[in-house]
Amino acid sequence: MRRLLQRWCEEAGLRVAVDAMGNMFARREGRNPQARAILMGSHLDTQIHGGRFDGVLGVLGALEVIRSLNDHGIETEHPLVLVNWTNEEGARFEPPMIGSKVFCDQHRAVDAHAIVDRDGISLGAALDEIGYLGTDRLRPDQIDSYFELHIEQGPELYERKVQVAAVTGAFDVRWAVVEVCGENAHAGPTRMADRKNALVGAAAVIEAVNEIGWAYAPSGGRTTTARLSVEPNLLGIIAHRAEVLCDFRHPEKGIPQHMLDSFISRLGELEASSRCAITIARHWQYGAIDYDPGLTEMVRSAARDLGYAQMDLLTVAGHDSMYLAGVVPATMIFTPCEKGISHNESENCTPEDIAPGANVLLHAVLKRDRAV
Repeated sequence: MRRLLQRWCEEAGLRVAVDAMGNMFARREGRNPQARAILMGSHLDTQIHGGRFDGVLGVLGALEVIRSLNDHGIETEHPLVLVNWTNEEGARFEPPMIGSKVFCDQHRAVDAHAIVDRDGISLGAALDEIGYLGTDRLRPDQIDSYFELHIEQGPELYERKVQVAAVTGAFDVRWAVVEVCGENAHAGPTRMADRKNALVGAAAVIEAVNEIGWAYAPSGGRTTTARLSVEPNLLGIIAHRAEVLCDFRHPEKGIPQHMLDSFISRLGELEASSRCAITIARHWQYGAIDYDPGLTEMVRSAARDLGYAQMDLLTVAGHDSMYLAGVVPATMIFTPCEKGISHNESENCTPEDIAPGANVLLHAVLKRDRAV
């Protein structure tokens, strides 16, 4: 995928650079060599059993903007840079969005390179193996602004038959890796009173997290237990260890911390009922940001100019734009996807669904180029 994208970019006259995280930057020069670049893009990686539009739309949408400018002989004042961020999903290397996080100086590249997958392969080694452990360096202070086109990954646009959303901000998100420690024993002879089954403790954690999600659902909250790992996970043996990945989200800033605190307050009763030790091994957070009001208004204005039905939305999912928003003006544009389904192979949208968002991206970028 990377090599194909690089070939397409070079065919469009772009100069492709790769940084130490494998982030790809394809540059189209502007009239003013001193002007900072306007950045557009998203990511090419996807989830296991994921769809073909999440992330990919934003990268190819940026390429289509550049191709359209080339076709019409339109020169911009600012350089335009297409970006493909590395490891946005975090499906192989955790945490997610690590490529943009390093770019924004929120994480050290050397530490990111040391992150290993389930097979013990490091991110740095994986990038080196495919030839994308680069040495180029594009800095945030060289960037004027960032636009990210993306499918909504939710049902609002689809159900309301609205063509484009200007994304004003992001849900607040907390993640926690919960470790449950019991004691392995034979599943047959061990009496119920003598058991310390980590899988039973994990089930209690899952139920508690789900209950918290329903408690906050009326105000837009949601919780997920996305992954369960069990050891030794074998026939005839009571599990001695389990790990549960927990996810707390809410549109109101700070509420996910209350949701997480509510879960933490229940750890004592969960330990007592399962006879296991339950701790939070690690946690992280992202989101809870507002996108740049000026850029967001340019998205709205472009949609109005083009006659598209438009609305404002918050993003519930995580995106690289969240880290970019901390260092440069940034915004997002959403297009509808069928029934809001995402991270699923049935994820789908049509050219008719996509075209309005791509057109708005083009015109919003031109508005920014002429405004600064």
